[in-house]
Amino acid sequence: MRKIITAMSGGVDSSVAALILQNEGYTVAGGTLRLFDRPESGQHGKKCGSLKDISDAKSVCERLGIEHYVFDYREKFKKEVIDRFCEGYIKGETPNPCLECNRYIKFKGMLEEGEKLGFDGTATGHYVRREYDKGSGRYLLRKASDTTKDQTYVLYSLTQDILSKTLFPLGDLSKSEIRKLAEEQGLVNANKAESQDICFVPDGDYSSFLKRETGYIPKLGDFVLADGTFVSKNKGIIHYTVGQRKGLGIAWEHPLYVISKNPENNCVVLGKNEDLFSKYLEAEDVNFIAVDKLTAPMTVTAKTRYSQKEAKAVVYPLAENKIAVEFSEAQRAVTPGQAVVFYKDDYLVGGGKIVAAKL
Repeated sequence: MRKIITAMSGGVDSSVAALILQNEGYTVAGGTLRLFDRPESGQHGKKCGSLKDISDAKSVCERLGIEHYVFDYREKFKKEVIDRFCEGYIKGETPNPCLECNRYIKFKGMLEEGEKLGFDGTATGHYVRREYDKGSGRYLLRKASDTTKDQTYVLYSLTQDILSKTLFPLGDLSKSEIRKLAEEQGLVNANKAESQDICFVPDGDYSSFLKRETGYIPKLGDFVLADGTFVSKNKGIIHYTVGQRKGLGIAWEHPLYVISKNPENNCVVLGKNEDLFSKYLEAEDVNFIAVDKLTAPMTVTAKTRYSQKEAKAVVYPLAENKIAVEFSEAQRAVTPGQAVVFYKDDYLVGGGKIVAAKL
């Protein structure tokens, strides 16, 4: 691959990815996906996908002397990311839309648009290393050298076809090195803050967003203990997530945490901190990178949140596209809708969406 379209979000990481490839002799262009355009939904501030991000990406491309393209993916983004997010929350899950965006929009979209323009592949500013294993004939994903910035967790869904056409130039660099390269080149976003929060939900107001998108209005329900004891009324299950303690508005003889949610009767089950721990979970929509498919139990390390420390576990194949994971030690606040991702040493094996957990 010598002709690469770099997925440019407007941030410093993707900008430096384009710079590095240009310095290595690739023919480079920048591509930005336009995902939404509601001023009240993240066009301002530290949020991915804003109009300012598009402007910053264009400015960087001008500075580098390369072409910049903007592709309209608003309709697809709504269908594949926003609608899935809304459906998940209404079902009582805590979805991670960034995972869905990577799976259904960003990589596939940039490759498809790039191919139309004659590009051989794409590149991103993710902190991860790609390797080709001749023995298995598979592309592998390895953790970044700077493990504090490693992003393999959000990339478990990438297919072999996508990996064969995608470069990750930042895998061996630290954030400080990347900012230094951007400053030396005079890039407008050299010191730009990183995006945070969900890009299309302003201020984390999920209730207002769901009402605007779907007409959904949360139904009041009950806070109950595991044995069914009534505690108080809740504002609707979308306002709570597993592991939550603050914001419940409850005075009790001991601290109460959200243990689970039941969308059928709008109940939120509360309990003690020790009630939050699970050793077993099931996941679906599974994708494997290191192997073609799982045919026997595999010993791995795994985690159920991006910032979580990995723990020893065994992954078991269940039905098609479904697995079970059993941890050596119970994990706190395993949450349906989030992802479980597993590793062998530094290498990403695969992952899936959590659908159930139990002790």
